[in-house]
Amino acid sequence: MAAHRCGLSLVCILFFSSLAHPSRCDTLEKANDNTATKRSISEVNTDGSVAGEDMNERQWQSTDVEVNRSDGTKNSETFTPAPAKDQFQEELVIRPLHSGDIYASFQFRTLWDTDFLQEGQKKVSHYRLFPKSLGQVLSKFSVQELHISFTQGFWRTMQWGQPFIPSPPGAELWVWFHHTVSDVDGNWKELTNVLSGIFCASLNFIDMTNTVQPSASFKPLGLGNATDHRFLRYATLPREIVCTENLTPWKKLLPCGSKAGLAVLMKSEKLFHSSFHSQAVHIRPICQDEQCTSKAWELRQTLNVVFDHYTSGQGKKEWSLFKMFSRTLTEACPLASSSKVYVDITDNPEGELFELSPATPLLSQAVVLGDRRTYSVYDLTRAETFGQLRSFNLLLRWKGDSGDMLRPLLHAERYVAGFGLQTGEIHTVIYNNHPYRAFPVLLMDSVPWYLQLYIHTLTVTSKSRDNKPSYIHYQPAKDRHRPHLLEMLIQLPPHSMTEVTVQFERALLKWTEYTPDPNHGFYVGSSVISALVPSMVAMSTNFTQDQPLFSSFVPVKEESSYFVRVYTEPLLVNLPTPDFSMPYNVICLTCTVVAVGYGSFYNLLTRTFQVDEPSPPLAKRLANFIRRIRGVPLLA
Repeated sequence: MAAHRCGLSLVCILFFSSLAHPSRCDTLEKANDNTATKRSISEVNTDGSVAGEDMNERQWQSTDVEVNRSDGTKNSETFTPAPAKDQFQEELVIRPLHSGDIYASFQFRTLWDTDFLQEGQKKVSHYRLFPKSLGQVLSKFSVQELHISFTQGFWRTMQWGQPFIPSPPGAELWVWFHHTVSDVDGNWKELTNVLSGIFCASLNFIDMTNTVQPSASFKPLGLGNATDHRFLRYATLPREIVCTENLTPWKKLLPCGSKAGLAVLMKSEKLFHSSFHSQAVHIRPICQDEQCTSKAWELRQTLNVVFDHYTSGQGKKEWSLFKMFSRTLTEACPLASSSKVYVDITDNPEGELFELSPATPLLSQAVVLGDRRTYSVYDLTRAETFGQLRSFNLLLRWKGDSGDMLRPLLHAERYVAGFGLQTGEIHTVIYNNHPYRAFPVLLMDSVPWYLQLYIHTLTVTSKSRDNKPSYIHYQPAKDRHRPHLLEMLIQLPPHSMTEVTVQFERALLKWTEYTPDPNHGFYVGSSVISALVPSMVAMSTNFTQDQPLFSSFVPVKEESSYFVRVYTEPLLVNLPTPDFSMPYNVICLTCTVVAVGYGSFYNLLTRTFQVDEPSPPLAKRLANFIRRIRGVPLLA
């Protein structure tokens, strides 16, 4: 798959040249002449108004609409749409980890009060903050909810704790379609190709051989029908490589791009020189009030990165924005209604562990993943945050050693056992670290068709005892058509380790189905574990109240628990691989036999022989030479 990445730039060019929309790839930098609004950062004030002219006149240009009269003639009228009700927020959360690493999480949220899928509504053609490319995708393919992520590296839960928004290694895409869609598979295939062009990724390799329809593991995070899973599609590409060509179109979806605001810190050479990097896009419809009288579309762009300053030679105990990103902040995004930087100081209540510079009097408390955390807040919309130098460089100096990290309540790992290239066994180990509470988890496994599962060998054990799942959904694979899908609801005893094992047999592929590097192995996507974990503090169930973005992504239904999704490691499995060098050896041997054997025989048959007279002795040749000079006849 990685061998085809060099041709993705051509895919981006062809895609955006056929779509009347501003380019999201590096190769196209011109803006569309038909775009109704032009966002100029230099002409926008911090309060959102445009200097020197009326905001409504700046946002919208008149659109000529031809109206058919009853007499058949056409009258050209001018239609000016109402201003869009949209807003943009940006946040950066920095959390010093107990391992000495630094966890930085960017959150960008665009909220638009409109409806792409409402029947009878006119087609949305005027965009201000919401990216037009994504809006057209939602409208054309009737997408109810879309979640896509690109991740490089593996999140180490036991060292770093739980992330704000988890994601598996490689690429992950899951989409809920609107209930009016008749051909879901057709829309899914076209959608993956379009998203492949937008994000310059290999999503076009997603087909029905790696696509599943989970029945219980993935529910809509926004408004939607949570019971009919026919409109859900899920797929992963665990081998997808994330690089700059994926980050650049992702940044161009932001209203301010990478020219202002927190996106200025996203320098490619720093982000990809890290232990973990993940970028994602989440689109969903949400309610704007508790009664859900008004709805809006939410676009949330997240970027999570873990820096290891020890390997970079910068030390682990002191860090700053400039050390991490090689840049500092100079201003907030002018189009943002909120721009804040949060630093987790929960383990440093009295300042005995580390010191922040510059200091801030603003503090905020939020319940994140079942724990109440305290944050220092820096508001970038205030001028005093940047000081006289108009530059904000956050610095942390350590004073003492941090304590031990609390073990996550839910953790999982996965590996392959066995020997040889015929059979094997997949082991999934799930840990419940809660001292006295048991809770259920939903395990989902998507296994490629070339690993033929023996479902009768499935065993689930907890504390050396059989643990019978209360719910099992299994969809067998079809060769070269669809993968295996296994979902189980398992009750985890308190402070226990639960192991799920299943045996499989490796299939022999056709020689055209092998990858260019077959001896490297074949990747199997991560297992997905979803659970409602008991919370240490009461969770807030008010989804619409004003709270930080990093604590409001997953809606909370009850105060006593919170939702957690855990991804295991992807598997690398070797398959029976023929000796692809044998054709080369056969060709070399055959050519040698032909050249030596048949060539000699053909030469004997076609060559003509002549008698060659012996040459005269040296004395006679010398005498004839002298006689030739004197003009005397030569000796016979």
